[in-house]
Amino acid sequence: MNNLIEIRGLTKAYDAKHIAVNNISLTLPRGKIIGLLGPNGSGKTTLIKMLNGLLTPTQGSIRIGGQPIGVETKAHVAYLPDRTYLSGNKRVNEILDFFCDFYEDFSRGQAIGMLQSLGIDPASRMNTLSKGTKEKVQLILVMSRDADLYILDEPIAGVDPAARDYILRTILNNYNPSATVLISTHLIGDIEQVLDEVIFMRYGCLLLYTSVDNVREQHGKSVDAYFREVFAC
Repeated sequence: MNNLIEIRGLTKAYDAKHIAVNNISLTLPRGKIIGLLGPNGSGKTTLIKMLNGLLTPTQGSIRIGGQPIGVETKAHVAYLPDRTYLSGNKRVNEILDFFCDFYEDFSRGQAIGMLQSLGIDPASRMNTLSKGTKEKVQLILVMSRDADLYILDEPIAGVDPAARDYILRTILNNYNPSATVLISTHLIGDIEQVLDEVIFMRYGCLLLYTSVDNVREQHGKSVDAYFREVFAC
């Protein structure tokens, strides 16, 4: 099966006046890195939460690998939220133990290798690490899984340029090449180099889904420049 995600008539309405996602239909292939782009309030986070089974659609359906959202799909989705959730005095290696127990596809060896490359001691306690280091640990946890779908919500926000380069290399070098990576970000210029395709959303609606090459060929602009043009008003 070449397609991984099938979305049909997807709508999420909190009430009659607040429709976060409005009748989206979309099919996403395997083996691509896809940018989920749009201004604040465009519905990106709501879509991400529905893909993760954290919100239930008002109408429509989502299938991942042919399965409806549920226990089966959650076992194959690796999710990096936009906020740091690792805290307290647990050691990094204790969190690795938890991931090993919880996810069958988690590679402790891969995680240790990435921690070492960043100079992060697995014996460190989370409450002794900086916010940026905690975010790197979270990314390592996600990318150490052999998932079918990686969903990364603002993975490079709040980190310095050198750390952004490392994060992008980590994504490129560690995801399953038959999987799909969906990246939501406002820093398009920084991440455009790794994207194969882009999704534009506005007011909960699907505005555009195309390849990065098509944007450059048809509009003669980078994705970042074209995004600024489309959302200028």
